Amino acid sequence: MAGPFAGMLLADLGAEVIKVENPSGGDFSRQNAPFLDGEGAGFVALNRNKKSMTLNLKSERGRALFIELAKTADVLVENFRPGTMADLGIDYATLSRINPRLVYSSASAFGQ
Repeated sequence: MAGPFAGMLLADLGAEVIKVENPSGGDFSRQNAPFLDGEGAGFVALNRNKKSMTLNLKSERGRALFIELAKTADVLVENFRPGTMADLGIDYATLSRINPRLVYSSASAFGQ
């Protein structure tokens, strides 16, 4: 929840926040009751004021599109399990070479 919450706060403060979801079902919180207009109320609350898109980060095209977003981003917040971004080839070491001013926050629920 730390990643979505951080994004919510940034969006509430006026930042353009783009949430990237898996195309195979998206964010699990979409399915959690109670529901508001067919979406999980927690999902609606945590993702207010955000733009959203789906990318398959396991595909070459999905990673390439993600890297294009990262080139112009000011901040990246991710909350995957430790090592996932490195396994995908889109970790801080990689993205900071592409965008040296990128602020990269890793907020895993499982620790680092």
